[in-house]
Amino acid sequence: MKSIAAIILAAGKGTRMKSDLVKVMHPLAGAPLIEYPVTAAQQADASRMVVVIGHQADAVRAFLADRNEIAFALQEEQHGTGHAVACAAPYLRDFHGQVLILCGDVPLIEAATLRNMITRHEQQRATVTVLTALLENPHGYGRIIKNGAGAVTAIVEEKDATAEQRSIREINSGIYCVESDFLFDAVARLGSDNAQGEYYLTDIIRMAVERGLNCAAHPIPDPLEVMGINDRVQLAQAETALRKRINEAHMRDGVTLRDPAVTYIDRGTVIGRDTVINAAVHISGRTEIGEGCIIEPGAIIRSCRLGKRVIVKAGSVLEDSIVHDAVSIGPMAHLRPGTELMEKVKIGNFVETKKITMGKGSKASHLTYLGDASIGSDVNIGCGTITCNYDGVSKHRTVIEDDVFVGSDVQFIAPVTVGRNSIIAAGSTVTKDVPPDSLAIARSQQVNKEGWRKK
Repeated sequence: MKSIAAIILAAGKGTRMKSDLVKVMHPLAGAPLIEYPVTAAQQADASRMVVVIGHQADAVRAFLADRNEIAFALQEEQHGTGHAVACAAPYLRDFHGQVLILCGDVPLIEAATLRNMITRHEQQRATVTVLTALLENPHGYGRIIKNGAGAVTAIVEEKDATAEQRSIREINSGIYCVESDFLFDAVARLGSDNAQGEYYLTDIIRMAVERGLNCAAHPIPDPLEVMGINDRVQLAQAETALRKRINEAHMRDGVTLRDPAVTYIDRGTVIGRDTVINAAVHISGRTEIGEGCIIEPGAIIRSCRLGKRVIVKAGSVLEDSIVHDAVSIGPMAHLRPGTELMEKVKIGNFVETKKITMGKGSKASHLTYLGDASIGSDVNIGCGTITCNYDGVSKHRTVIEDDVFVGSDVQFIAPVTVGRNSIIAAGSTVTKDVPPDSLAIARSQQVNKEGWRKK
């Protein structure tokens, strides 16, 4: 098998997106569009890659900066796809093999499809193979022209096509496999004598045929896979298709989705078997969910790591948090970044946490704010408790050691430490450290003035 390189065309602005953000950086199921063809090329065994950048080049370069196999070719002015490939050619001067040409705005292409195209390319002993699809309405796409033997003889852009050619339903996806030596010689010879005045990459088909070289088509059954993203309507269509693909993969791996059509799971999410995810759940970022969990309706989970048998009740929001086994959260709880809950912790209704650790078996059942705190094991936090962690200038920590019982409506004025096995009386405002095994009461004395109401 020959060596494989890839060129990904990502220089265009994407005017029809009507956005300040370049098209290939628009997010799709948790990653920019450009991530998808790059990943597909890598999975198809491309050992070298050139991404052609132009509009907002720095943003695209920064996103892909950690990919050592990628070089960046700058196309300062966009004069067509042929010109874009010519810009990439100097970065592959010493490469001899097959070159995949992909589009940065075609995110649904799969690595298996690329591998199959390469196989067909080799079997047909082709110089150029183009990925094609049959469309009911091929408007806007270049048409595939074939001879009687089924070989490709030309690709005609719609603006240059005759009425008869426009009736052809087999379209050019813009994705190719080309022998490198021919490709780089051909793009150096391209002209711009066409309706757009651009250098069409499709003209390499004509040039190959003129030299007596074989050009093949590799049709695919699902046109969605080669759908380009030109506006936000198509972006939404691609999102729907991709989420369906993601959800079905999880279900085949043993995850129950109660209503897949309204379950939103980003690419890269890991979910253990026998986990049940209910409707209207959003899971995004680098999230991992263990086995046997239950995620109730309306929960939002971003960049979290959940252990086994975790229950996230309805309406809860979890962000950048670590949750160990058998924890119960919610309903309507909010875990903010930096939260870590150990085994069998219970976080109940309308509890908010931020930058805390909470030890095994501890619980805060309702209406509580815990921020910048270290809480030990088997601690009970009463309703209405607040760690007052901000003095107007700096944040301070509260430390509550093991086996502490905190009554309702308690305020901890940080920095403060509560020793193990202590009790904090309801209604207390704790401003000083509490020794172990103590009862702390910090509230004003009750005074009853009998008969005052009648006066």
